[in-house]
Amino acid sequence: MAEVHHHHVHNQDPEAGAEQRKAIWKTFWILLFITAGEFAIAFTIPHGVFKISIFIVLTIVKAFYIVGEFMHLKHETKTLIWSILVPVIFVAWLILALLLEGDAIFQAIFK
Repeated sequence: MAEVHHHHVHNQDPEAGAEQRKAIWKTFWILLFITAGEFAIAFTIPHGVFKISIFIVLTIVKAFYIVGEFMHLKHETKTLIWSILVPVIFVAWLILALLLEGDAIFQAIFK
């Protein structure tokens, strides 16, 4: 019967992934901090346009950070980053404008 030989390599550097782990922990803490801020705002600021605006801004900040880190957008050319960023800014402006106008119409009709 044939002998089976197992070769094990034990010469891995324990610091090989230290930089990646550091980046992952940094991302974790940043996203945790933003999420904790969202929770604090949710339970302390009364409902209104200001609260909704803060949530929209924080959501966009988190989305861009996630896209930059996990989809590696931060390593792309500036032109590509701006071609994604500018439309999102306009969409955020549109959402805020619609919220403000919708609230004004609601106040005019139901008061």
